[in-house]
Amino acid sequence: MSKNKLGLLFGISAYVLWGAFPLYWPLLEPANPLEIVSHRAVWTLVFCFIVLAATKALKSTLATLKRPKIAAKLFLTSLLISINWLVYIWATNNGHVVEASLGYYINPLIIIGFGVILLKEKMRRLQWAAVIIASIGVLVLTIDYGRLPWIAFALAISWGSYGLIKKQLGLGALEGLAIETFISAFFYLGYLIYIGNQGTGQFGHHVGLTLLLMSAGAITAIPLLLFNGSATRLPFTTIGLLQYITPTLQFSVGVWIRHEDMPTARWIGFLIIWVALTTLGFDLVKSSRSVNNSVA
Repeated sequence: MSKNKLGLLFGISAYVLWGAFPLYWPLLEPANPLEIVSHRAVWTLVFCFIVLAATKALKSTLATLKRPKIAAKLFLTSLLISINWLVYIWATNNGHVVEASLGYYINPLIIIGFGVILLKEKMRRLQWAAVIIASIGVLVLTIDYGRLPWIAFALAISWGSYGLIKKQLGLGALEGLAIETFISAFFYLGYLIYIGNQGTGQFGHHVGLTLLLMSAGAITAIPLLLFNGSATRLPFTTIGLLQYITPTLQFSVGVWIRHEDMPTARWIGFLIIWVALTTLGFDLVKSSRSVNNSVA
């Protein structure tokens, strides 16, 4: 299999797995979102440590914690990923899968905003058009919901901020995830021990649920490893377009499997968002071709 085809296989697999998450998290009920996130963090740490130990990268990964500036930023990313996980799992287990998908649809636009405001990057005309169109879509959805779609914004801003800091750190995906879960594991493990002693935790009560809770680590890390494999083999443009697989699958789960309410105004709002993303995708392809031509 060629490098490009293998990268495409890895990338599609990663985004499909992420898109299927709304089908997995409800299986962990009656565990509450905090208990699910706690197990997710702890078992992700176990999975990462096993892989890093097998690849003889564990010692160098932990040595990163001895660098105060990097450790401080990793503490912040640990907090951001925790917020993202908590909001997402709460949303998927409480009938807000469609709004959660909106968060990942608008995430590229949030990242563009961060680039302009924080990194002083200049936006191209099509990017401006995409942002304006998307803003109209968000306004329509805000009117329809009767409130700001806070779930979507919490997911988009936490994930966008997380990505921005991780980009500045330049750490490998698995190494960064291992340290982040290591930092947060002290709180989460303490919480799991507490609810275990109180008899309110779900771990160990039923074999099936216990195995599903333990599997949360692999479920979290495997798509990340697949994404890493695709990122080293595919052009940035392809990765940028593949990312829309995840929210599209999430949206499909919310509408056609979970049967969440989709009044006409909500369809219109999402349609406007999709037009914005199509514009953004066209700009991504166009700018990539311009770069390739200039290099040639």
